[in-house]
Amino acid sequence: MTRWIMIAVGGMGVFCGAVAMGQGEPARRPGLSVRDGSLIRDGRPYRGVGANYYDLLLRLVRDPADRSSLEGLARLSAAGVPFVRFAGPYSVKEWERCFDDPEQYFRHLDMVVQAAERARIGLIPSMFWTPVLPDTVGEQRDQWGNPESKTMARMRRHVADVVRRYKDSPAIWAWEFGNEFNLAVDLPNAAQFRGKGGTERDDLKSEHMVVALSEFAKEVRRHDGWRAVFSGHSHPRPSAWHNTRERSWKPDNREQFRQIILRDNPAPLDTIGVHVYGGRPVEEELSAWTNDRAEWFRTLKAIARESGRPVFVGEFGLAAREEKTAARAIFEELISSMEQAGVDLAAFWVFDLPAQNGTWNVTFDNDRAWMIELTAQANRRWNKAALE
Repeated sequence: MTRWIMIAVGGMGVFCGAVAMGQGEPARRPGLSVRDGSLIRDGRPYRGVGANYYDLLLRLVRDPADRSSLEGLARLSAAGVPFVRFAGPYSVKEWERCFDDPEQYFRHLDMVVQAAERARIGLIPSMFWTPVLPDTVGEQRDQWGNPESKTMARMRRHVADVVRRYKDSPAIWAWEFGNEFNLAVDLPNAAQFRGKGGTERDDLKSEHMVVALSEFAKEVRRHDGWRAVFSGHSHPRPSAWHNTRERSWKPDNREQFRQIILRDNPAPLDTIGVHVYGGRPVEEELSAWTNDRAEWFRTLKAIARESGRPVFVGEFGLAAREEKTAARAIFEELISSMEQAGVDLAAFWVFDLPAQNGTWNVTFDNDRAWMIELTAQANRRWNKAALE
Protein backbone atom coordinates (compact mmCIF):
# COMPACT_ATOMS: atom_id res chain seq x y z
CA MET A 1 0.00 0.00 0.00
CA THR A 2 1.37 3.39 -0.97
CA ARG A 3 -0.88 5.96 0.63
CA TRP A 4 1.62 8.65 1.60
CA ILE A 5 -0.07 9.43 4.91
CA MET A 6 0.31 5.79 5.93
CA ILE A 7 3.92 5.20 4.91
CA ALA A 8 5.42 8.61 5.68
CA VAL A 9 8.74 8.43 7.45
CA GLY A 10 8.24 12.01 8.50
CA GLY A 11 9.64 15.14 7.20
CA MET A 12 9.73 18.02 4.89
CA GLY A 13 11.75 18.48 1.75
CA VAL A 14 14.47 20.99 0.93
CA PHE A 15 15.32 22.02 -2.61
CA CYS A 16 18.23 20.29 -4.29
CA GLY A 17 20.63 22.62 -6.03
CA ALA A 18 21.43 22.34 -9.71
CA VAL A 19 24.29 20.33 -11.11
CA ALA A 20 23.68 20.47 -14.84
CA MET A 21 25.03 18.03 -17.41
CA GLY A 22 25.80 18.97 -20.99
CA GLN A 23 22.83 19.72 -23.19
CA GLY A 24 22.11 19.14 -26.86
CA GLU A 25 19.17 18.08 -28.96
CA PRO A 26 18.87 14.29 -29.21
CA ALA A 27 19.11 12.70 -32.61
CA ARG A 28 15.72 11.12 -31.93
CA ARG A 29 13.20 11.62 -29.20
CA PRO A 30 13.72 9.14 -26.36
CA GLY A 31 11.07 7.88 -23.98
CA LEU A 32 7.29 7.98 -24.30
CA SER A 33 5.33 10.72 -25.99
CA VAL A 34 1.62 11.22 -26.66
CA ARG A 35 0.09 11.33 -30.12
CA ASP A 36 -3.61 11.11 -30.99
CA GLY A 37 -4.45 9.83 -27.51
CA SER A 38 -1.89 7.00 -27.58
CA LEU A 39 1.58 6.52 -26.16
CA ILE A 40 4.36 6.50 -28.75
CA ARG A 41 7.77 4.89 -28.33
CA ASP A 42 10.39 4.73 -31.06
CA GLY A 43 7.87 6.20 -33.46
CA ARG A 44 5.23 3.50 -32.95
CA PRO A 45 2.18 3.07 -30.68
CA TYR A 46 3.12 1.50 -27.37
CA ARG A 47 1.38 -0.26 -24.50
CA GLY A 48 3.28 -1.89 -21.66
CA VAL A 49 3.34 -3.27 -18.11
CA GLY A 50 6.18 -2.57 -15.69
CA ALA A 51 6.95 -2.37 -11.98
CA ASN A 52 7.20 0.10 -9.14
CA TYR A 53 10.69 0.19 -7.64
CA TYR A 54 9.99 2.65 -4.84
CA ASP A 55 13.45 2.89 -3.27
CA LEU A 56 15.55 2.45 -6.39
CA LEU A 57 17.15 5.85 -5.71
CA LEU A 58 16.43 6.16 -2.00
CA ARG A 59 18.41 3.04 -1.19
CA LEU A 60 21.52 4.75 -2.53
CA VAL A 61 20.67 8.02 -0.77
CA ARG A 62 20.30 6.21 2.54
CA ASP A 63 23.34 3.99 2.13
CA PRO A 64 25.72 4.88 -0.75
CA ALA A 65 27.48 1.53 -0.33
CA ASP A 66 24.29 -0.40 -1.12
CA ARG A 67 24.16 -0.89 -4.90
CA SER A 68 21.60 -3.70 -4.77
CA SER A 69 18.84 -1.62 -6.34
CA LEU A 70 20.99 -1.09 -9.43
CA GLU A 71 21.45 -4.84 -9.72
CA GLY A 72 17.68 -5.21 -9.46
CA LEU A 73 17.24 -3.07 -12.58
CA ALA A 74 19.31 -5.48 -14.63
CA ARG A 75 17.38 -8.50 -13.33
CA LEU A 76 14.03 -6.92 -14.11
CA SER A 77 15.09 -6.03 -17.62
CA ALA A 78 16.38 -9.54 -18.27
CA ALA A 79 13.04 -10.91 -17.05
CA GLY A 80 11.09 -8.85 -19.57
CA VAL A 81 9.97 -5.94 -17.37
CA PRO A 82 10.40 -2.83 -19.56
CA PHE A 83 10.25 0.08 -17.08
CA VAL A 84 10.06 1.07 -13.41
CA ARG A 85 8.49 3.95 -11.50
CA PHE A 86 10.46 5.22 -8.49
CA ALA A 87 10.42 7.90 -5.79
CA GLY A 88 12.57 10.97 -5.38
CA PRO A 89 13.71 12.35 -1.99
CA TYR A 90 11.21 11.80 0.78
CA SER A 91 12.28 12.44 4.35
CA VAL A 92 13.70 15.55 6.02
CA LYS A 93 17.19 14.06 6.09
CA GLU A 94 17.05 12.97 2.46
CA TRP A 95 16.06 16.43 1.26
CA GLU A 96 18.57 18.13 3.56
CA ARG A 97 21.38 15.95 2.20
CA CYS A 98 20.27 16.87 -1.28
CA PHE A 99 20.24 20.56 -0.41
CA ASP A 100 23.56 20.50 1.43
CA ASP A 101 25.40 18.35 -1.10
CA PRO A 102 23.66 18.45 -4.49
CA GLU A 103 26.66 16.93 -6.24
CA GLN A 104 26.32 13.78 -4.16
CA TYR A 105 22.56 13.61 -4.70
CA PHE A 106 22.94 13.90 -8.46
CA ARG A 107 25.81 11.45 -8.37
CA HIS A 108 23.36 8.89 -6.97
CA LEU A 109 20.70 9.77 -9.51
CA ASP A 110 23.32 9.58 -12.26
CA MET A 111 24.09 6.04 -11.11
CA VAL A 112 20.44 5.08 -11.40
CA VAL A 113 20.08 6.56 -14.88
CA GLN A 114 23.33 5.05 -16.10
CA ALA A 115 22.42 1.62 -14.71
CA ALA A 116 19.05 1.84 -16.49
CA GLU A 117 20.78 2.78 -19.74
CA ARG A 118 23.06 -0.23 -19.45
CA ALA A 119 20.15 -2.53 -18.64
CA ARG A 120 17.95 -0.97 -21.36
CA ILE A 121 15.09 -0.43 -18.94
CA GLY A 122 12.91 2.67 -18.72
CA LEU A 123 12.54 5.03 -15.75
CA ILE A 124 9.57 7.10 -14.59
CA PRO A 125 10.77 9.32 -11.72
CA SER A 126 8.04 10.54 -9.36
CA MET A 127 9.48 13.82 -8.12
CA PHE A 128 7.35 15.00 -5.18
CA TRP A 129 6.19 11.86 -3.42
CA THR A 130 4.46 13.81 -0.64
CA PRO A 131 3.00 17.35 -0.88
CA VAL A 132 5.27 18.81 1.81
CA LEU A 133 7.29 21.32 -0.18
CA PRO A 134 5.61 24.40 1.39
CA ASP A 135 6.98 23.39 4.77
CA THR A 136 10.52 23.68 3.46
CA VAL A 137 10.18 27.40 2.74
CA GLY A 138 8.07 28.32 5.76
CA GLU A 139 4.79 28.54 3.84
CA GLN A 140 1.45 26.91 4.44
CA ARG A 141 0.23 24.24 2.10
CA ASP A 142 -2.31 26.41 0.36
CA GLN A 143 0.70 27.90 -1.41
CA TRP A 144 0.63 24.94 -3.78
CA GLY A 145 -2.21 26.96 -5.28
CA ASN A 146 -0.24 30.20 -5.64
CA PRO A 147 1.89 30.32 -8.82
CA GLU A 148 3.96 33.15 -7.31
CA SER A 149 4.77 31.42 -4.03
CA LYS A 150 8.16 30.33 -2.75
CA THR A 151 6.83 26.79 -2.86
CA MET A 152 6.20 26.97 -6.57
CA ALA A 153 9.54 28.65 -7.24
CA ARG A 154 11.28 25.80 -5.44
CA MET A 155 9.23 23.23 -7.33
CA ARG A 156 10.14 24.80 -10.68
CA ARG A 157 13.83 24.98 -9.84
CA HIS A 158 13.99 21.33 -8.83
CA VAL A 159 12.06 20.23 -11.93
CA ALA A 160 14.33 22.29 -14.16
CA ASP A 161 17.46 20.81 -12.59
CA VAL A 162 16.29 17.21 -13.01
CA VAL A 163 14.69 17.51 -16.45
CA ARG A 164 17.55 19.47 -18.02
CA ARG A 165 20.08 17.00 -16.67
CA TYR A 166 18.40 13.83 -17.94
CA LYS A 167 16.15 14.81 -20.83
CA ASP A 168 18.49 13.35 -23.44
CA SER A 169 18.80 9.97 -21.71
CA PRO A 170 17.03 7.06 -23.43
CA ALA A 171 16.37 5.63 -19.96
CA ILE A 172 13.88 8.37 -19.02
CA TRP A 173 10.46 7.36 -20.32
CA ALA A 174 8.25 10.01 -18.71
CA TRP A 175 8.01 12.53 -15.85
CA GLU A 176 5.61 12.34 -12.91
CA PHE A 177 4.59 14.93 -10.33
CA GLY A 178 4.17 12.83 -7.20
CA ASN A 179 2.21 10.14 -5.43
CA GLU A 180 -1.54 10.19 -4.80
CA PHE A 181 -1.86 13.92 -4.13
CA ASN A 182 -5.56 13.58 -5.02
CA LEU A 183 -6.27 11.42 -1.97
CA ALA A 184 -5.28 14.28 0.32
CA VAL A 185 -7.56 17.01 -1.07
CA ASP A 186 -10.98 18.29 0.02
CA LEU A 187 -11.24 15.87 2.92
CA PRO A 188 -14.27 16.40 5.18
CA ASN A 189 -12.01 15.40 8.09
CA ALA A 190 -8.95 17.35 6.90
CA ALA A 191 -8.35 18.92 10.32
CA GLN A 192 -7.22 15.63 11.81
CA PHE A 193 -4.31 15.45 9.36
CA ARG A 194 -2.83 18.83 10.25
CA GLY A 195 0.61 18.76 11.75
CA LYS A 196 1.49 20.42 15.03
CA GLY A 197 0.57 24.06 14.76
CA GLY A 198 -1.23 23.54 11.46
CA THR A 199 -4.24 25.60 10.48
CA GLU A 200 -7.03 25.45 7.92
CA ARG A 201 -4.56 26.87 5.40
CA ASP A 202 -2.71 23.57 5.59
CA ASP A 203 -5.77 21.61 4.45
CA LEU A 204 -5.05 20.65 0.86
CA LYS A 205 -7.76 21.49 -1.64
CA SER A 206 -8.35 20.37 -5.20
CA GLU A 207 -7.88 23.94 -6.43
CA HIS A 208 -4.33 23.90 -4.98
CA MET A 209 -3.62 20.54 -6.60
CA VAL A 210 -4.81 21.67 -10.03
CA VAL A 211 -2.51 24.70 -9.97
CA ALA A 212 0.44 22.62 -8.77
CA LEU A 213 0.00 20.02 -11.49
CA SER A 214 -0.47 22.60 -14.22
CA GLU A 215 2.63 24.54 -13.16
CA PHE A 216 4.64 21.32 -12.89
CA ALA A 217 3.70 20.30 -16.42
CA LYS A 218 4.47 23.78 -17.75
CA GLU A 219 7.94 23.66 -16.20
CA VAL A 220 8.60 20.20 -17.64
CA ARG A 221 7.56 21.48 -21.06
CA ARG A 222 10.04 24.35 -20.86
CA HIS A 223 12.84 21.80 -20.95
CA ASP A 224 11.33 18.67 -22.51
CA GLY A 225 8.80 19.20 -25.25
CA TRP A 226 7.86 15.63 -25.99
CA ARG A 227 7.82 13.17 -23.07
CA ALA A 228 4.56 12.14 -21.42
CA VAL A 229 3.78 13.88 -18.12
CA PHE A 230 1.85 11.98 -15.41
CA SER A 231 0.04 13.17 -12.30
CA GLY A 232 0.84 10.15 -10.11
CA HIS A 233 -2.72 10.04 -8.77
CA SER A 234 -4.60 7.19 -7.23
CA HIS A 235 -8.13 6.45 -8.41
CA PRO A 236 -10.51 9.15 -7.21
CA ARG A 237 -12.12 8.61 -3.86
CA PRO A 238 -15.62 7.15 -4.37
CA SER A 239 -16.94 10.44 -2.93
CA ALA A 240 -14.41 12.83 -4.49
CA TRP A 241 -17.00 15.04 -6.24
CA HIS A 242 -19.06 15.31 -3.05
CA ASN A 243 -15.89 15.85 -0.97
CA THR A 244 -15.29 18.97 -3.04
CA ARG A 245 -18.83 20.30 -3.38
CA GLU A 246 -20.31 19.38 0.00
CA ARG A 247 -17.43 18.12 2.19
CA SER A 248 -19.54 14.97 2.49
CA TRP A 249 -18.93 11.25 1.96
CA LYS A 250 -21.95 10.81 -0.33
CA PRO A 251 -21.05 8.45 -3.21
CA ASP A 252 -20.44 9.95 -6.63
CA ASN A 253 -22.27 8.84 -9.76
CA ARG A 254 -20.68 8.01 -13.11
CA GLU A 255 -20.90 11.55 -14.51
CA GLN A 256 -19.39 13.00 -11.33
CA PHE A 257 -16.57 10.46 -11.64
CA ARG A 258 -15.93 11.70 -15.18
CA GLN A 259 -15.74 15.30 -14.00
CA ILE A 260 -13.26 14.42 -11.25
CA ILE A 261 -10.99 12.42 -13.57
CA LEU A 262 -10.73 15.37 -15.96
CA ARG A 263 -10.30 17.90 -13.15
CA ASP A 264 -7.55 15.91 -11.44
CA ASN A 265 -5.44 15.60 -14.59
CA PRO A 266 -5.42 19.19 -15.88
CA ALA A 267 -3.74 20.54 -19.00
CA PRO A 268 -0.97 20.74 -19.94
CA LEU A 269 -0.76 17.19 -18.55
CA ASP A 270 -1.39 15.01 -21.58
CA THR A 271 -2.32 11.79 -19.77
CA ILE A 272 -4.68 10.35 -17.15
CA GLY A 273 -3.16 8.67 -14.10
CA VAL A 274 -4.75 6.36 -11.50
CA HIS A 275 -3.77 3.62 -9.07
CA VAL A 276 -6.04 0.58 -8.61
CA TYR A 277 -5.81 -2.34 -6.19
CA GLY A 278 -7.58 -5.67 -5.99
CA GLY A 279 -7.97 -6.48 -2.32
CA ARG A 280 -11.34 -4.86 -1.60
CA PRO A 281 -14.81 -4.94 -3.20
CA VAL A 282 -15.03 -2.60 -6.18
CA GLU A 283 -17.91 -0.58 -4.76
CA GLU A 284 -15.87 0.14 -1.61
CA GLU A 285 -12.57 0.99 -3.27
CA LEU A 286 -13.51 2.49 -6.62
CA SER A 287 -17.15 3.55 -6.95
CA ALA A 288 -20.76 2.98 -6.01
CA TRP A 289 -21.92 3.12 -9.64
CA THR A 290 -20.46 -0.29 -10.53
CA ASN A 291 -19.38 -3.50 -8.83
CA ASP A 292 -17.41 -4.61 -11.88
CA ARG A 293 -13.74 -3.61 -12.08
CA ALA A 294 -13.67 -4.30 -15.82
CA GLU A 295 -16.54 -1.86 -16.36
CA TRP A 296 -14.75 0.74 -14.24
CA PHE A 297 -11.66 0.46 -16.47
CA ARG A 298 -13.77 0.65 -19.62
CA THR A 299 -15.42 3.81 -18.32
CA LEU A 300 -12.05 5.31 -17.44
CA LYS A 301 -10.63 4.50 -20.85
CA ALA A 302 -13.70 5.97 -22.58
CA ILE A 303 -13.16 9.25 -20.71
CA ALA A 304 -9.50 9.19 -21.71
CA ARG A 305 -10.34 8.47 -25.33
CA GLU A 306 -12.82 11.35 -25.49
CA SER A 307 -10.17 13.71 -24.13
CA GLY A 308 -7.41 12.35 -26.36
CA ARG A 309 -5.23 10.99 -23.57
CA PRO A 310 -3.58 7.66 -22.72
CA VAL A 311 -4.09 6.04 -19.30
CA PHE A 312 -1.31 5.14 -16.87
CA VAL A 313 -2.28 2.83 -13.99
CA GLY A 314 0.79 3.77 -12.00
CA GLU A 315 0.15 1.16 -9.31
CA PHE A 316 -1.86 -2.05 -9.26
CA GLY A 317 -1.71 -5.27 -7.28
CA LEU A 318 -2.73 -6.71 -3.95
CA ALA A 319 -1.16 -7.51 -0.61
CA ALA A 320 -0.25 -11.03 0.51
CA ARG A 321 -3.52 -11.57 2.34
CA GLU A 322 -5.07 -14.15 0.04
CA GLU A 323 -4.16 -17.80 -0.43
CA LYS A 324 -1.71 -18.02 -3.35
CA THR A 325 -4.18 -19.47 -5.86
CA ALA A 326 -6.76 -16.79 -5.08
CA ALA A 327 -4.13 -14.03 -5.16
CA ARG A 328 -2.93 -15.12 -8.58
CA ALA A 329 -6.50 -15.12 -9.89
CA ILE A 330 -7.09 -11.58 -8.59
CA PHE A 331 -3.81 -10.34 -10.07
CA GLU A 332 -4.63 -11.93 -13.43
CA GLU A 333 -8.11 -10.40 -13.31
CA LEU A 334 -6.62 -6.95 -12.75
CA ILE A 335 -4.28 -7.33 -15.72
CA SER A 336 -7.06 -8.75 -17.88
CA SER A 337 -9.48 -5.93 -17.01
CA MET A 338 -6.89 -3.30 -17.90
CA GLU A 339 -5.86 -5.17 -21.02
CA GLN A 340 -9.38 -5.56 -22.38
CA ALA A 341 -10.22 -1.93 -21.62
CA GLY A 342 -7.19 -0.77 -23.57
CA VAL A 343 -5.19 0.76 -20.69
CA ASP A 344 -1.94 2.08 -22.16
CA LEU A 345 0.56 1.65 -19.33
CA ALA A 346 0.55 -0.01 -15.91
CA ALA A 347 3.02 -0.90 -13.14
CA PHE A 348 2.56 -3.38 -10.28
CA TRP A 349 3.29 -2.43 -6.68
CA VAL A 350 6.05 -3.19 -5.59
CA PHE A 351 9.42 -4.74 -6.48
CA ASP A 352 12.15 -5.34 -3.89
CA LEU A 353 10.87 -3.18 -1.01
CA PRO A 354 12.05 -4.96 2.18
CA ALA A 355 9.94 -2.67 4.38
CA GLN A 356 6.86 -4.36 2.90
CA ASN A 357 7.99 -7.97 3.24
CA GLY A 358 5.04 -10.19 3.96
CA THR A 359 2.55 -7.77 2.43
CA TRP A 360 3.31 -6.06 -0.88
CA ASN A 361 6.91 -6.93 -1.64
CA VAL A 362 7.65 -8.90 -4.83
CA THR A 363 11.11 -10.32 -5.49
CA PHE A 364 12.62 -13.00 -7.69
CA ASP A 365 13.15 -15.13 -4.60
CA ASN A 366 9.93 -14.85 -2.57
CA ASP A 367 6.55 -16.51 -3.00
CA ARG A 368 5.24 -13.59 -5.07
CA ALA A 369 7.81 -13.95 -7.87
CA TRP A 370 5.05 -15.15 -10.20
CA MET A 371 3.88 -11.53 -10.43
CA ILE A 372 7.07 -10.68 -12.32
CA GLU A 373 6.47 -13.53 -14.75
CA LEU A 374 2.84 -12.52 -15.34
CA THR A 375 3.91 -8.91 -15.82
CA ALA A 376 6.42 -9.89 -18.50
CA GLN A 377 3.83 -12.04 -20.26
CA ALA A 378 1.27 -9.24 -20.19
CA ASN A 379 3.86 -6.78 -21.45
CA ARG A 380 4.46 -8.88 -24.56
CA ARG A 381 0.72 -9.10 -25.25
CA TRP A 382 0.20 -5.35 -24.70
CA ASN A 383 3.13 -4.49 -26.98
CA LYS A 384 1.64 -6.61 -29.75
CA ALA A 385 -1.88 -5.24 -29.26
CA ALA A 386 -0.64 -1.65 -29.55
CA LEU A 387 0.56 -2.35 -33.09
CA GLU A 388 -2.55 -4.13 -34.32
